[in-house]
Amino acid sequence: MYNVKSAKAEEFICNDEILQSLQFAIDNCNDKSYLNEIITKAANFEGLTHREAITLLESTDKDIENKIFELAKAIKNKFYGNRIVMFAPLYLSNYCVNSCVYCPYHIKNKNIPRKKLQGENLTREVVALQDMGHKRLAIEAGEHPTINPIEYILECIENIYGINHKNGAIRRVNVNIAATSVENYKKLKDAKIGTYILFQETYNKENYKKLHPVGPKSDYDYHTEAMDRAMQGGIDDVGVGVLFGLDNYKYELVGLLMHKEHLEQVFGVGPHTISLPRMRPADDIDIKDFEQGLTDEKFAKLVAILRIAVPYTGLIISTREQIKVRERLLEVGVTQLSGGSKTSVGGYCEKECDGDSSQFEIADNRTLDEVVNWLLSLGYIPSFCTACYREGRTGDRFMRLVKSGAIANVCQPNALLTLAEYLYDYAKEDTKQIGFKVIEKELENIKNDKVKLLVKENLTAIKNGKRDFRL
Repeated sequence: MYNVKSAKAEEFICNDEILQSLQFAIDNCNDKSYLNEIITKAANFEGLTHREAITLLESTDKDIENKIFELAKAIKNKFYGNRIVMFAPLYLSNYCVNSCVYCPYHIKNKNIPRKKLQGENLTREVVALQDMGHKRLAIEAGEHPTINPIEYILECIENIYGINHKNGAIRRVNVNIAATSVENYKKLKDAKIGTYILFQETYNKENYKKLHPVGPKSDYDYHTEAMDRAMQGGIDDVGVGVLFGLDNYKYELVGLLMHKEHLEQVFGVGPHTISLPRMRPADDIDIKDFEQGLTDEKFAKLVAILRIAVPYTGLIISTREQIKVRERLLEVGVTQLSGGSKTSVGGYCEKECDGDSSQFEIADNRTLDEVVNWLLSLGYIPSFCTACYREGRTGDRFMRLVKSGAIANVCQPNALLTLAEYLYDYAKEDTKQIGFKVIEKELENIKNDKVKLLVKENLTAIKNGKRDFRL
């Protein structure tokens, strides 16, 4: 029986319930009255159940599809405005004991150069990211109990936070490492991490076993229950995701939303973010071996449905996606974006003279400044803000602010201030010109006179050399 409150993976990600939901969607996807009821519910910012969401995805009615896209845009604008949070991945080590068939870091790959950042090598990478203007990182590492133990991860986090260079400082370290114990999650919490991120890869248990034949990651239950242990360890900001292309995308949407429902019912708050990567070519990986991919059009619809299904959850797209795809997804729901990314260990400083150690091919190879310029030209505010985490606005406290709409009084000013920091310290001249015009325009849109005055005062202070204002 489907039991969303159970801590057992097989009960809160119930295969029978997913299959029944997929059939329910097929049976009801042509019922326009029901479809409109679902959209009306979403328009009241109530979110959607997994069955409601998959029924919308199954529908081919063009009128319904147009309503989905328009509502997704409206919901994004209401809760997130035109702010886009910027981040970059930092690969610490590609040593790994797992055998994931879709990842070039798998233990049988003897071609890829194995690397691990420590000491000066780590410092150089962080400084390179600081020199771009990044303030938020997502650290990544393969799973290896002796080469990449939790002590190594904790040491890296401490070192990253301690590296200051010119006006650069990494203010938030998100962590994307393998499933671990409650005790280790407590250690990560004590290390002042931001969000703990772990991709499920696929929620289909049988396929999961085939994709992970050897290694600790092959334990589906332990992996799937990781977010429960993270929250038990005190981490109230968690990020989930799947790798689209490994299994049927409709199955994955239902699994994602069931996972979200489980966390909400057990811990009172769902995932802080949902990441939406698709399969990309990589060393020793032939993308043709994975036949479950979805088209750009279907992907955009899926993202729009997620936006209306989880209106208070951040949606993340990386440089896996091409520019035009990223632009489309920004319109319909994405709120966080990577820029200037490298997916290899040491990639920000080293040339791949000894072989490519990238985890996957990047589709958007622009510099961070080029991405910022592009976003500004599209009418977005690139935000380097990390204030909520450092001010304790996490977990259910953050969600309450988002749901009330009060978060805009915090996020919009902080976005403008961190954008100003970026423009003064790192931007090229044409990006500066566009950026300061955007800031001037956005200042006029701030209705609260006290907030507007405070932002103006802080902008003057930033111009005069002060940094790291946060509201």
